[in-house]
Amino acid sequence: MEPGPQRIIVAITGASGAAYGVRALEALRAAGGWQTHVVVSNAGALNARHELGMSRQDIEALADVAHDNRDIGAAIASGSFLTRGMIVAPCSMKTLASVAHAFSDNLIARAADVVLKERRRLVLVTRETPLNLAHLRNMVAVTEMGGIVFPPVPALYASTTRQEDLIAHSVGRVLDLFGITDTGLVERWTGIGAAAPEPAQAPGAGTGRRGRRR
Repeated sequence: MEPGPQRIIVAITGASGAAYGVRALEALRAAGGWQTHVVVSNAGALNARHELGMSRQDIEALADVAHDNRDIGAAIASGSFLTRGMIVAPCSMKTLASVAHAFSDNLIARAADVVLKERRRLVLVTRETPLNLAHLRNMVAVTEMGGIVFPPVPALYASTTRQEDLIAHSVGRVLDLFGITDTGLVERWTGIGAAAPEPAQAPGAGTGRRGRRR
């Protein structure tokens, strides 16, 4: 890497879950020492407006550099532009397919292709369920190329049901993959200890009476 802040790319595409990309940008800014490059697809901007009430400009203001998804001549389209890698959060199945087949028809897909060919870290926060066979095969292809497929599965052991906390935990785990581990977003698992909650009893349990079969 060149001297100065470490560079990382964050892309937001058209799957539900724009909050994951936004929270990643916020966490990287708070962590310090990172230069963020953001790309928001048209569908990603549409979802962000619907889900978060945020405009494209609102999201771009969270990054150091914003790129147009149509600009395949942008710096991040070249492997000679050094970055630590790329997060696509959320990652639509269309973008997954583009990455899996090196179909670099826009800047997000091209930047992801560059990250893979340069053997840098690529994390796709895929948001879709249920999955069809094409989705699964594309996930396998990306994994075989060195990328990481990261469905944002809630960590229920974190003992929270607040949407913001569940999103933050997933984002923290994504940033862990880049060695950014001091964000305070992740409730680290320490094992099941004495402080763990007691298992719920079945109705009638603990009454001292034995049930009868009827």
